[in-house]
Amino acid sequence: MQVVLPDIEMFTAARIETERPVSDDEFWEFCAANPDSHVEREPNGDIVIMPPAGGETGHRNMEISYQLTRWSHTDGRGAAFDSSTNFILPNGAARSPDAAWIMRNRLARLTKQQKQRFLPLCPDFIVELRSPSDRLPRLKAKMEEWIENGAQLGWLIDADHRTIHVYRPGASPEELVNVDSIAGEGPVAGFVLELVKIWEGL
Repeated sequence: MQVVLPDIEMFTAARIETERPVSDDEFWEFCAANPDSHVEREPNGDIVIMPPAGGETGHRNMEISYQLTRWSHTDGRGAAFDSSTNFILPNGAARSPDAAWIMRNRLARLTKQQKQRFLPLCPDFIVELRSPSDRLPRLKAKMEEWIENGAQLGWLIDADHRTIHVYRPGASPEELVNVDSIAGEGPVAGFVLELVKIWEGL
């Protein structure tokens, strides 16, 4: 499958409508052919090109990934992933959260080839960080999608407003405002994300 990238307005996501759903193999090849683009796939097969992160968002996201990875190494039950990792969800979407964590016993069920490509599963825990270009309703819908596809806990962090939206299966989202830290639960019980540096930004 050959797709030509459209001209993308700075800080605006671009959607490529396809004549038929893009298969997992075609999506992998498309992403490999466009390594500088942040690409996701909608459940209907459409491809979405996301704008690159700005400096402050990148800085905040690195802090989140650093804290999650540091805890994951100590905890030992699972593996952490950064924002460059795509996951193929049960509904057919391909998504890349800003940070994710998966139990090792789930990863052990995948073949070596599956581990080397986009992982065909939904993470146990995900974090989405709102950037200036993100619309909050779209991010909230994305959080609901994560939970519907198997995530056991999700945090949507809106750093500029010092707000975290907490998503859990079978429950309404919880909103936390101006807290100094947030404690993980369920699969990531024991993880504590310190928020002072994330709130500060650059």
